[in-house]
Amino acid sequence: MELGKKIKYYRNEKAVTQDELAERVFVSRQTISNWENDKSYPDINSILLLSEVLDVPIDNLIKGDVEQMKDEINTEEVRGIKVYSTMMQVFLLVAVVLLIPLIKFIGLYALIPCFGLWGCGMASAIKVEKIKKNNDVQTFKEIVAFTEGKRLDELKKLEERAKRPYQKILSVIATILITALICGVSYLIFR
Repeated sequence: MELGKKIKYYRNEKAVTQDELAERVFVSRQTISNWENDKSYPDINSILLLSEVLDVPIDNLIKGDVEQMKDEINTEEVRGIKVYSTMMQVFLLVAVVLLIPLIKFIGLYALIPCFGLWGCGMASAIKVEKIKKNNDVQTFKEIVAFTEGKRLDELKKLEERAKRPYQKILSVIATILITALICGVSYLIFR
């Protein structure tokens, strides 16, 4: 990515230190350093602020990077998200489907393998989030959407959804608990 070099170039051209730029863009100095060294990529709001603070058009900052971002979104590692997502769904489905038959045959000990399957599903979900974070998938999608003329409000919604990965985990836990409750009641009724 070229953005890191461009940030450093325009920052030096304006004679602004990393600390000063960080303060004006509302991030830490370390974040600016990470951007300049291509260790991470700024989100769309930060790019807008960088453009304003450095007095550089957004196109000049991200030109050439947009096509690379589109490619990055589709890289092999990011495709791993699909594999782990499928694994998560399979583990959770198998846990739910096996719960009643196992309870019928081995009683409440059936919860042990079902919670084991659920744990494997959650491990897959965590792996998906880690891949997304390591590859800045959310950030790249925001920038590509912005360059394609989508409204910033839509991007804010995406950003808010990305900030709360724990909500996905909590919803899965709630689903499992409700399913277990329904299965338990069904077992007691049909016993």
